[in-house]
Amino acid sequence: MKFIDLKNKSLNELNELLKEKKGELFTLRIKLKTMQLTKSHEISIVKKDIAKIYTALNLLKETVSDTEKKDS
Repeated sequence: MKFIDLKNKSLNELNELLKEKKGELFTLRIKLKTMQLTKSHEISIVKKDIAKIYTALNLLKETVSDTEKKDS
């Protein structure tokens, strides 16, 4: 997942993607504990994707608050 792709998404799309990735992380952790996960590096990849989504959300919120400050 590229950060450039995330920057172009709306707030609702980012929240849905975040919810999806958190669910994926949960299932990967369950699989790891039950010895069903063979590629344990997938957990770190999903965690990095979640961090990218949070960064894009914060960037989007900052731009919204900056435009509100300029309007007042």
